[in-house]
Amino acid sequence: MKKKNRSLAPGPEWLKSAVFYQIYPQSFLDTNGDGIGDLQGIIEKLDYIASLGVNALWLNPIYDSPYLDAGYDVVDFRKVAPRYGTNADAKRLFREARKRGIRVVLDLVAGHTSINHPWFLASSQHKRNKYSDYYIWSRDMWQAGGNERWIHGYGPRDGSFVTNFFWSQPALNYGYATPDPLRPWEQPPTAPGPKAVRAELLEIMRFWLDAGCDGFRVDMAPSLIKGPPDSKPLRDLWHDIRSWLDKDYPEAVLVAEWSHPTQAIGAGFHIDFLIPVGKASYNHLFGCWSHIGEGHRIPHAFFELHGGGNAVPFFEEYEAHYAATKDSGYIAIPTGNHDFTRLRHGRTLAEMRCIHAMLLTMPGVPFLYYGDEIGMDYLEDLKPKEGSFFGRTGSRTPMQWTPRANRGFSSAPAKSLYLPVDRRKGSPDVQTQEKSPESHLNFVRGLLRLRANERALSNSGGFRLLFAKPKTYPLVYERFDAGDRIIVAVNPREKYATCRFDSPVRPLKIDHLSGEATLKFCDGQLVCRCPGVSHGIFKTCNLNTCPRSM
Repeated sequence: MKKKNRSLAPGPEWLKSAVFYQIYPQSFLDTNGDGIGDLQGIIEKLDYIASLGVNALWLNPIYDSPYLDAGYDVVDFRKVAPRYGTNADAKRLFREARKRGIRVVLDLVAGHTSINHPWFLASSQHKRNKYSDYYIWSRDMWQAGGNERWIHGYGPRDGSFVTNFFWSQPALNYGYATPDPLRPWEQPPTAPGPKAVRAELLEIMRFWLDAGCDGFRVDMAPSLIKGPPDSKPLRDLWHDIRSWLDKDYPEAVLVAEWSHPTQAIGAGFHIDFLIPVGKASYNHLFGCWSHIGEGHRIPHAFFELHGGGNAVPFFEEYEAHYAATKDSGYIAIPTGNHDFTRLRHGRTLAEMRCIHAMLLTMPGVPFLYYGDEIGMDYLEDLKPKEGSFFGRTGSRTPMQWTPRANRGFSSAPAKSLYLPVDRRKGSPDVQTQEKSPESHLNFVRGLLRLRANERALSNSGGFRLLFAKPKTYPLVYERFDAGDRIIVAVNPREKYATCRFDSPVRPLKIDHLSGEATLKFCDGQLVCRCPGVSHGIFKTCNLNTCPRSM
């Protein structure tokens, strides 16, 4: 592959207004009564998804797998797992989604396979063959080292192999950023094995793009080239892939699981998540947005009723990434995902409104995790299912469609469901919330409608903090695009909060768009007053430049 110009644009035009909805396929809707969600279930709910204001989907892996890690251990990258349907069903999903203006992005497990993958079965043989260097093997079983995780004593091959996550997920060999000559298994990215693996990856991507998918969320994106996540060989690999996409599939997108937007977008990804992978600033913002195994809720996180939290560290880190990437890609702060505790856990829907008022008005591309739009809760004390250790099972329970049996997820007996539904009295469901204009479902719809209609709230609109201080409420920031300006205030604390700050424009016309908070122009400053657990979204402009219709 020829090296391309490293100056990258933010990507296809549709990303400027993209709103993603993440679906965990096995938990969305079961249409054949086996207790497991399927592609037909997604197809049947496309109109509902579109009604949210969503125009893109991210599906967790749908490939054939033994499910030792919920499908992130792949045995055939070109085959839909029979539990979900067929390749023809996937193509039909792509077509039906596109009819409704919805793009579909697949999860791409680029860094490893299942131990049952034909490549690995061949690679683990004693006799050298085409696939011997598709994976990272030490010279013999007793010779291994470095920072990788090694599995010893597998198969007839005299060697140990590197795994990316669980023992059943051997790492594909894309090479090492700085190979150590004393460790002969550390091959450079230009060695025959790594080059062959890279070619295989491109062909897998081409297969699904030609089938009609619109891009990929790349699992463990920085894991491919072994070494520092900011190494030049790793950047070169993803730049080459991005350049290939820009040439052959210019409408396709790359979404990184990297958790460092400056590095990921700098390497060629269109979007990266800013999620709490070992970063205290996020936990001190959301309190429980972490693996359950890492501990309980932080009692004085910013989004906690008793207050005392500090949003400043989060926004300092956010603004650094935003400044470095705003002209070349998008940051995503999702409402949740399959690996983390649902934000609803231990919170009321009123508290969730504060959180979603912030998450769905920030710059970048919003990602809404299935069920978060109705306030689905995390279920405690569930047994691991298909590798969902570390307390992740409780965030992967079935979508709740109705108040009836199995919450409308499946006609199978309750004991046959992939995971149990939330049977507690008052647990949320779509059908009930559809009937109430005041429901959380319709609140989320309203936020996304506002985002779509207000240019300043667009994915590429500007951002600046107006008021943020340690242990002080509310949090206030501005979104802007040319002359359009939106001010957002959130007060998750149970007590009333007020603040004053300099006005971005003066004199002001202020239109109240959402929430209970108030905003007034007084003595050259803006004064924001927020009842306990409230938010406010306001449109402001200079009286001399306001449109007459306002």
